Amino acid sequence: MTSTEVSQTHSTPLQADHMIRLFNSCFQDSEQTVLIGGATEPLYAPNSNRYPYHRIFFAHDYVRSSLHEIAHWMLAGKVRRHLLDYGYWYAPDGRTPSQQAAFEAVEVQPQAMEWILSLAAGVAFEVSLDNLSGDCPPDRVAFTNRVLDCALARWLNGLPPRVEQFLPKLLEATGQERWTHAQLLEAAQKLRAVEHERAKRSGQSCILPPERIEKERCCA
Repeated sequence: MTSTEVSQTHSTPLQADHMIRLFNSCFQDSEQTVLIGGATEPLYAPNSNRYPYHRIFFAHDYVRSSLHEIAHWMLAGKVRRHLLDYGYWYAPDGRTPSQQAAFEAVEVQPQAMEWILSLAAGVAFEVSLDNLSGDCPPDRVAFTNRVLDCALARWLNGLPPRVEQFLPKLLEATGQERWTHAQLLEAAQKLRAVEHERAKRSGQSCILPPERIEKERCCA
């Protein structure tokens, strides 16, 4: 990685066990929260009489699953962090178009933060739409654009406090320095191009071409 670009995949991406150690060293004492791998399905469980710590479970040993669950936790407010899975109801695969739209609306900001954390961790990122057997295929290009627009806007206007706290730990672990806005724009453009090409191969129409002019707008 040169000083003028951000690599989508760092030469030494962090693994799940390293992510657990970094997260727990950062938040176990201050937030009474621990990250745990090896789960069949991701889950957030608040503390209880039996378990003194809030627990973020991610799937198996998948580092991408850990980053996704960390991003959700970093955006959850104090009240939601005392509820199982933050009090959200998850519609399973096979969602209707209206259910998918609702799913995407609440996933934009977490996946925007996940992208930033993934860059810092050197881990490849792609959006998660989780609706393989739905009535119609979701538009990956449009959703990717929404996620990246949100991430760029939050980078300019201020990241959530826990993201800001954890980001330097990841950057240090992967030997990176904090990026400039121009570097982040370039990384976003590369991901847009990847999704644009994927859509072309699959025959999915693209809402916005990758060479679109960037618009720093607030995310939904």
